[in-house]
Amino acid sequence: MESAISLSSSSSSSSLLLPSPRLRLRSNSQASILLRSLKSRSFLAPSLSRQNRPIIRSQSSNHRPLDDGFVLEDVPHLTDFLPNLPSYPNPLQRSQAYAVVKQTFVSPADAVAQKVVVQDDSPRGVHFRRAGPREKVYFKSEEVRACIVTCGGLCPGINTVIREIVCGLSYMYGVEDILGIEGGYRGFYSKNTLKLTPKVVNDIHKRGGTFLRTSRGGHDTNKIVDNIHDRGINQVYIIGGDGTQKGAALICKEVEKRGLQVAVAGVPKTIDNDISVIDKSFGFDTAVEEAQRAINAAHVEVESVDNGVGIVKLMGRYSGFIASYATLASRDVDCCLIPESPFYLEGKGGLFEFIEQRLKENGHMVIVVAEGAGQEYVAQQMHAAGEKDASGNKLLLDVGLWLTQKIKDHFAKGQQMAINMKYIDPTYMIRAIPSNASDNIYCTLLGHSAVHGAMAGYSGFTVGPVNSRHAYIPISRVTEKQNTVSLTDRMWARILASTNQPSFLERNELQDGVDLINSNMENTSI
Repeated sequence: MESAISLSSSSSSSSLLLPSPRLRLRSNSQASILLRSLKSRSFLAPSLSRQNRPIIRSQSSNHRPLDDGFVLEDVPHLTDFLPNLPSYPNPLQRSQAYAVVKQTFVSPADAVAQKVVVQDDSPRGVHFRRAGPREKVYFKSEEVRACIVTCGGLCPGINTVIREIVCGLSYMYGVEDILGIEGGYRGFYSKNTLKLTPKVVNDIHKRGGTFLRTSRGGHDTNKIVDNIHDRGINQVYIIGGDGTQKGAALICKEVEKRGLQVAVAGVPKTIDNDISVIDKSFGFDTAVEEAQRAINAAHVEVESVDNGVGIVKLMGRYSGFIASYATLASRDVDCCLIPESPFYLEGKGGLFEFIEQRLKENGHMVIVVAEGAGQEYVAQQMHAAGEKDASGNKLLLDVGLWLTQKIKDHFAKGQQMAINMKYIDPTYMIRAIPSNASDNIYCTLLGHSAVHGAMAGYSGFTVGPVNSRHAYIPISRVTEKQNTVSLTDRMWARILASTNQPSFLERNELQDGVDLINSNMENTSI
């Protein structure tokens, strides 16, 4: 029997409410013991006035008020369209490793709040299903044929995710039939598969890139699902960015339409950290750490010469998180330019004026620029055609080279000041390295969470931490918009305070630049 404690402000007596997910007691006798213990510790001290006595209530979700604002954004389950699908005991019950765990399985009622900072009168808000192993699974281990595919650009940690999905399926659930789809989405119908075992993937986490190779585009929903069906695959793990996850959602819908028992699980991947809802994307910590090397090299170069100006271009198509965090971590950066914050070159308060001022003060300066910053200005001057890559992303012009040349030309006019320019672009060096210790642990949790979700029969979901708790999130939520740096948050204020750069917000024409940037931040196609 489960019991809960309720301490009322109108009486010193205590009542029992049944049941409660917050405080679980095995019997009423245990409840009585706890109540005596509480009284002995003066939690109900008579010195407390009736008005000041705390109200402590614990109620189950069945007793939750109808108007408390609790919203659960649930993910699809195979039983939604296969209602007679049988379930089986989770093999983790026999796991020696999990035998030491106090609570092996996640409760069906567990949810993760999207917003944790609230006021006393705030509604409970949006929640997601908590990730983790369930007591019942909807696949027999010997009948599982799983596949893993990686799509899009490279990012530190991809190989770790692959490894942990394979090892999680094998060691936790006893699955032996796991395939690797080579070369991205088109690999489903144009490439051979690779047999994956724990031995095969044992040390791939020590390498950069993707063990399965990757590509952009190539998504053909019908061809992919035909191949899944023909090969007898019933679990699909898809690692990729927002465009890739949109493709995963289409695969999930087609699987449901055909009535196939196939679970589709997504693992969000983007080095730019621009996926919404989740706390951060894997590989981001590694990218910020590696960016420090480039910034440090630029700083060493420019402080060793007269009037040295170093420019470091970092990743960040639509979001300047890498540039922002690398700037704040470095302390050697004098100016950080990101896509979210328009800037201008000439005139009062412009970048040229700031460079001249900083050179007179310090004799050198370092500028960090995200690859997506200032694209509207570069495009206007270079008359770019706005071409896109195979993933539907707008091809970016090299703002680093453009800015380097503009600074050179400006200070060469009338021989105003002789400067020494240094330009560093570490983009591919950062993308290609293996993940650091922090990202390795994070990727392990992502891989295991995806496996637990698929075995439990969930589909059409992506995994990730929400307020430090891993959750199953509907794919539509992570693809509906991109995560960007907020110029009104304290983090951006900290960066401005660190660099002492101008905010570039004094110029009236900046609103046109903001509108141009917003128009570029459309959702990408598959």
